[in-house]
Amino acid sequence: MIKVLIIDDSKLIRMLLTEIINNTNDMMVVGEAEDPYEARDLIKLLNPDVLTLDIEMPKMDGITFLKNLMRLRPMPVVMVSTLTAEGAPITLEALEIGAVDFLEKPKTDVANALSRYQDQLLEKIRVASKVKISQLLRARKNDTSVNAKLSNGRSETKKQEFKKNHLIAIGASTGGTEAIKEVIVNLPANFSPIVVTQHIPPVFSKTYADRLNKVAAMAVHEAQDGQLIEPGNVYIAPGDKHLTVLKRGSKLLCRLDDTDPVNRHKPAVDVLFNSVAAMMGKYSTAVLLTGMGADGAKGLLKLKESGALTITQDEVSCVVYGMPRAAKELGASMEELGLNKIAGRLMEIAAR
Repeated sequence: MIKVLIIDDSKLIRMLLTEIINNTNDMMVVGEAEDPYEARDLIKLLNPDVLTLDIEMPKMDGITFLKNLMRLRPMPVVMVSTLTAEGAPITLEALEIGAVDFLEKPKTDVANALSRYQDQLLEKIRVASKVKISQLLRARKNDTSVNAKLSNGRSETKKQEFKKNHLIAIGASTGGTEAIKEVIVNLPANFSPIVVTQHIPPVFSKTYADRLNKVAAMAVHEAQDGQLIEPGNVYIAPGDKHLTVLKRGSKLLCRLDDTDPVNRHKPAVDVLFNSVAAMMGKYSTAVLLTGMGADGAKGLLKLKESGALTITQDEVSCVVYGMPRAAKELGASMEELGLNKIAGRLMEIAAR
């Protein structure tokens, strides 16, 4: 049984989460805390496997508590909070600190909302219970200073040139916001163009792109429909649209697709990878990073069959070795690399 501790100052939310979790046969709520001080005592007493944590609480906010927790007693945490555009930066900060994932609080005023909500909550708790938290935190520790990386990116611009007619495609899910960041910040400002699909809610994709833009030598954008894809730029799929690429003459454009979810995701990695395979083929490289499930595996196989070079993140460095494993089992992965090796390998591939 997965032992869950719920930390939230709302009695109603604690009651709803408890009801959802205790109705399954593989997890149970072992305790509830209305503030971080109570949570601290219950963690020592109950030794839970996963915490659900609110951000706005009395006595101590969730971010401060999370920082203390990851320093003193690291464990898997799923942030359960009110997801808004205003709250996006602080939630992404929680992922940078070491939270595994995040989810919106259940809407208690919407009919049948809980039945649609519970599957997401339970899946995220199950994934969190399997996460290698030590690996998650090691990746954060190994992250060198932003200034050093920016300096590296700019100095590389003078030393090396990269293919302009080569496209890099990256897909990721759970643990992916930090994994993508680790790759992008290690690439120089004049690098080949990059398109990215990360499973992320609509209100978060723009904030994520803006935060990444501040720490990367390349220019990072939330992709716009019809936007020209150019060297030195990274284009991230919006949280409510599939990102595809379209070729018009010698130009490559972002195309946003508002069709149904694929593999239960929108944006979906398979949608991006399939379009890159069709439009760029051997003039592309694809990378499938950490994430639960199999989204991207079939698309990566199509890319390989089209002549692209395909890379998956190795199990040791993955927060969740799901999507890369599925791709490997399909025979879609040509190279399997640790996260800290991927940027360097991309630079070798794209070198003119």
